[in-house]
Order: sequence, then C-alpha cells, then structure tokens
Amino acid sequence: MKFMAGWRARKPTHDAESVYMSETHGVRSLHIGSDTVQSSMRLAKPNDLELSYTRSMIGFLLFAPPPAEVLMIGLGGGSLAKFVFHRLPGARTRAVEVNPRVVAIARQYFHVPEDGERFEVLTTDGAEYVQREDVSADVMLVDGYEADFHVEALSTPAFYSACRARLKPGGVMAVNLWGRDKLFYTLVKRIEDAFPGGIVSLPAERPGNVVVFGFERKRPIVSWKALESRAVALEAEYGLEFPRFVESLKKMNPHDADYLYP
Repeated sequence: MKFMAGWRARKPTHDAESVYMSETHGVRSLHIGSDTVQSSMRLAKPNDLELSYTRSMIGFLLFAPPPAEVLMIGLGGGSLAKFVFHRLPGARTRAVEVNPRVVAIARQYFHVPEDGERFEVLTTDGAEYVQREDVSADVMLVDGYEADFHVEALSTPAFYSACRARLKPGGVMAVNLWGRDKLFYTLVKRIEDAFPGGIVSLPAERPGNVVVFGFERKRPIVSWKALESRAVALEAEYGLEFPRFVESLKKMNPHDADYLYP
C-alpha cells in the first residue's frame, strides 16, 4: 500500500485502546490511545532513530560495552529494536509487548523483523515477565507509555527492583520518562531506590523526555574527559550525538568541573 502525506488510520477517540498511524512529510508515526506520538520512522531511513528520546536511550553505551543480551519492555513502532538489531550485531534482543495490535502494526508498517536467532518479540505482560528468575540481560530498555500516561504496572517499586534483579553483573537499565508527568520525581525516586548502584538522568534534545539509567552495581566516578573521548568514538561508530549526551548529563546530575558523580 502506498501511503500519502497526512494519511491516518485510527479508531474513535473515545477508545483508549486504539492503535493507529499518521504519516506526514515522509515520517510515519504510531499512536496508542491518543494523538501523542509513541514512535516514528522516516521512510527513507527506516532503521534510524527519528525521535531524540530513542537516541538518548542508546546513551547507555557511554557507560557499558556493547551488550550481548538486550531486553526491551515495550515495542511501540520498534525503532529501538531495529537499531539494536542492525547496529549492534553482537546482541540478541527480546522485545516484550503486551498489545498484539501494536506488534502486528509494527511488523506490517514499521519494518520490524520477524523472529529469528538474534531477535524475538514476546506478546506478553512485561511486568510479569521481569519477575521470572530465568530472565537476564546486559541492558534493559523500558518504554512504558500508553496514550499520555506511564503504564502503572511498569513503574512500581516492585517492577524496578525486578528489573535490577534481571540485569547481569555490570548491567544497565534505561527508562524513558516524561518530565512533565506529575509523577516524574516519584518515578525517579523509585528507580533510585531500586538501583543503589546509582542512577544518571539524561534529558533528550527535544524538551520533555528524560532517560534515566540505573546501574546494577555501583558505578565509579568518571571524568568528563573520559566521557568526552568515548562520546567522540561512539558518534563516529553509530552516527548518534553522543557528545551532546555528555553535555546534557551536566544538567541533571551531581558533578563538578572534572567528574560526573554516581
């Protein structure tokens, strides 16, 4: 099917469970329960990260090596899943998505790959999945928004504690939060309590989204010089604005002129 700019398929506005798409200026977007954009894909570059918050979530590479096992809670349009699949070939990725309609649309219209040796989508409840003791990952990416609200089951103290328990030694969790959410500071505190190894907050380029990284074990004090050097190398390898990430880390985290503190 050929999509025209401005094309939209949607359910009635009173249906909070609606899953629909919009398309304009060569960008296709996914909406779940409201007009809020949950995921976007530039048709000319379907495997790139169109939204700034998704690029910020890959900021975990500033603090950890490329992972062997990635667990995603929330698929959306699959932007992060596709990026990891194509740009981190050493990683095996599992994406957990509770809504089968989201999975169907992501695969039909957003180029999400079929299941295989390196990639799998599980249609199940993410909050229940992370309680399983046989689950583990080097990196967890949590994007739990639906309509304009954070999914409650994916933001409880028990959920964040379970996420930490599923991380392998030295692992990192990245959570997408909306800075204007009335529960924003409550959620940050819950993540901080669940991750005594420390957290780091990274505001995305587009005002509003904040990615919070939680560390499985205590993260050492790191110098800005070391972070800046790593950012330059990562930008060259992945094409993302890692040097900007480093500058943005100075906005929300304890630091001085020389060091970023845990």
